[in-house]
Amino acid sequence: MTDIAPLRDFVTNMTRLIDTDCAEQTLLKEGQLLLEQLIADDSWLPEAFAVPNPESYRQYLLWCDPLERFSVVSFVWGLGQTTPIHDHTVWGLIGMLRGREVGENFSIDTDSKLEKSGEEMLTPGMVGAVSPTIGDIHKVSNALTDKPSISIHVYGANIGAVHRHVFDAETGKPKEFISGYSNEAIPNLFDRSAEIHEVIK
Repeated sequence: MTDIAPLRDFVTNMTRLIDTDCAEQTLLKEGQLLLEQLIADDSWLPEAFAVPNPESYRQYLLWCDPLERFSVVSFVWGLGQTTPIHDHTVWGLIGMLRGREVGENFSIDTDSKLEKSGEEMLTPGMVGAVSPTIGDIHKVSNALTDKPSISIHVYGANIGAVHRHVFDAETGKPKEFISGYSNEAIPNLFDRSAEIHEVIK
């Protein structure tokens, strides 16, 4: 059975951080350190939340704060899969767990057209950030052609319920969407019965 204690510890520490300081700058800085600890080892992610789909990338909810102040998601990219150009409208951290992904960043120019502003390659252990204050529009792709890639995302809201936008690559025209999630269940982080039974033995 997968030991999801690292995910439980991350959720606990992230909750404490948000309870202490909700400033975006603090959450991005301190949250990055917590996420780096989580993705330093990839054995904690349950297999059910690491399964690619041949038709599209998957967005699996791992945890949502009861007050919806943050959510944790595993993104699973099949071969050659990519997102449309999109925004988030909230702060977010992207931690690379397995494989490799490339993010193309965009800004909106004075004519309301999209302009590519940079590119970032994430490899295991690296963490990137997005938010309306530092840059929030990008397109993400699996950089590998021979195997899936998985990244762990932390957002400053219940991201699957947030009204966001995809953008037409040619015109820059936004279209509203709500992403939802690919899974119907989330990991049970707080069932420690297996650990207790092991001790009793």
